[in-house]
Amino acid sequence: MAFDPLSELPKLVYLVIAVAAFLAVVGVLLLVVDHGPRSRRDWWQALCFLGPAGALLLAGLVYPVLRTTLLSFRDRAGTGWVGWENYAWMFTQPEIVLVLRNTLLWVLFAPALATGIGLVYAVLVDRSRHEAVAKSLLFMPMAISFVGASIIWRFVYTHRPADEPQIGLLNQLVVVFGGSPRQWLLTEPLNTLLLIVVLVWIQAGFAMVVQSAAIKAVPAEITEAARIDGVNPWQMFWRVTLPMIWPTVAVVLITISVQTLKVFDIVRTMTGGQFGTSVIANEMYNQAFRYGELGQGSALAVFLFVLVIPLVLIQIRNLRRTREAQ
Repeated sequence: MAFDPLSELPKLVYLVIAVAAFLAVVGVLLLVVDHGPRSRRDWWQALCFLGPAGALLLAGLVYPVLRTTLLSFRDRAGTGWVGWENYAWMFTQPEIVLVLRNTLLWVLFAPALATGIGLVYAVLVDRSRHEAVAKSLLFMPMAISFVGASIIWRFVYTHRPADEPQIGLLNQLVVVFGGSPRQWLLTEPLNTLLLIVVLVWIQAGFAMVVQSAAIKAVPAEITEAARIDGVNPWQMFWRVTLPMIWPTVAVVLITISVQTLKVFDIVRTMTGGQFGTSVIANEMYNQAFRYGELGQGSALAVFLFVLVIPLVLIQIRNLRRTREAQ
């Protein structure tokens, strides 16, 4: 099909209008700030610059949270009051209990593996000869979207009949070593663990970069004193390096844990939540938008929100402790 520039013209016009509107709003905001009261200029500037952001926060976060919480106590149409039935359904239906179990597996394995592998990467490449190149290669998966990474790994797990050439890397390795190809994404609960591998592959680079910076920040005086005392590399890691960078390790763990709780793209792209691989975010989408169960979908969303809150609070506390230590 030939490209028609005229068909794209309305989209370009809308883009120009949106950019012009944004610049106009910024211009008006700066004008208002400049002509504000002189006596309390700091308060006026804070109000003008934080006010729009606060309004967007209320409209885009606070209001949806309150509305979703209200819907979680209503029926599928969002009109009749059902109380705690949706939450009781969540913990009594076998298929939803399986979803909760899968989410628990994700939270237990993905952050720990990604952080641990990232830490190993950071220690191995620290001050190595080709550190920059190694870090670039290991960080590269972070540049790929979750959907793109999922498509790549679907090819890795692809299955073909035994009498046909295998195009999936994993099954090809199995065949080379004398085994039979398997449908990896259909086998429970192995398929969930194989999906977790994708997130670990993406997040390990992030964990490596952050923890590598923490390792470099360890004072040289401490490491030199430890070497003079005769510690070997293993003791240096466990008794000096790890205790010194533990706050950073905790931050990485919590950050990846929050990302794991919200995981949706990988499950949606690779299995669609079928074959016992669904997680809370995917099931929330299914219930609310595919099956029209607004109450049950909202209950899952509220439960996911409640799970994230403690992690956010721990993260805030860690950041405060770090600032106080500095």
